[in-house]
Amino acid sequence: MDGKKGIVFAGGLIGIIAVLLVFFGNPPNMGFCIACFLRDTAGAVGLHRAEAVQYIRPEIIGLVLGAFFISHKNKEFESRGGSAPFTRFMLGMVVMIGALIFLGCPLRMVLRLGGGDLNAIFGMIGFVLGIFVGVQFLNRGFNLKRNYKMHGIEGYIFPAVNVGLLVLLLTAPAFVFFSEKGPGSLTAPVIISLIAGLIVGALAQKTRLCMVGGTRDMILFKDNYLLIGFVSIIVFSFITNLIFGYFNLGFNNQPIAHTDGLWNFLGMALVGWGSVLLGGCPLRQLILSGEGNTDSVVSIMGMLVGAGISHNFGLASSTAGATSNGKIAVIICFIFLGIISYFNSDNLPKTTTE
Repeated sequence: MDGKKGIVFAGGLIGIIAVLLVFFGNPPNMGFCIACFLRDTAGAVGLHRAEAVQYIRPEIIGLVLGAFFISHKNKEFESRGGSAPFTRFMLGMVVMIGALIFLGCPLRMVLRLGGGDLNAIFGMIGFVLGIFVGVQFLNRGFNLKRNYKMHGIEGYIFPAVNVGLLVLLLTAPAFVFFSEKGPGSLTAPVIISLIAGLIVGALAQKTRLCMVGGTRDMILFKDNYLLIGFVSIIVFSFITNLIFGYFNLGFNNQPIAHTDGLWNFLGMALVGWGSVLLGGCPLRQLILSGEGNTDSVVSIMGMLVGAGISHNFGLASSTAGATSNGKIAVIICFIFLGIISYFNSDNLPKTTTE
């Protein structure tokens, strides 16, 4: 699956699978949403108590295990880590907070566009601007320093944790929370969701698909390889939504979305900037986690905690729009990103001794 035909095929199949997951029971325009599904999983294990969004999402498990299996098959699995772990943890939190202001990750953003949700246009503009800002720091030497080869067992722990989550999902013990109403209660059958995740995880690992990488590479290198995959998801999800009668063009009455353009813009700007600093979007972080990259695992842990904080502290948006607490959090997160970007950029002047 090399070359542009491969990335078009992968993006197209992901777009189709996402709409099929909606057909089988997932929330509308949410066949896949990495942020939302991590948020649901965080709720299921008690990191937050928002009753409408609690469910161990098998799609997440499938994504990690799909990447794990295919990377082993291709001899690309390697346990690595040790690059600025706490900074990555905090950046994961910031990315999650931004995504829950917008109500979706970059993957859901393009799926919302494919479903006719024009509010996602504001998110798209903010996302691209955030990536652009992040790229300016990359051009000035931003890096979180190298990672290192680690003991083999390190890379296996996160896939094993996901197997454990699957066991919890199937056995449904009393200490795991499952929504009885709201988005968390809208689910495709476990086997269908798991298979979908495995397929998409394998495709994303093979093609290096990344929602952030496409725009970043176009700005830095004029390379449109990953961007083609991005566009392919939109086109094929649009076609499939038309076939199933799900396409709904407009701003109002969009599922699990709000019409506050400014905060849709700012939320996704946070996601774009933060993801550039992390080296990939939430989907890419999951795939890298399956390949043995423990730096990405730390980023995912930050996202899980960020999801808990967002709902426990009233930061997450609702269909009514962004909350006051959420707006304050966005401002704080932008300041944090600016500080992290500046002090980790080798070619910017510093007044402190490093």
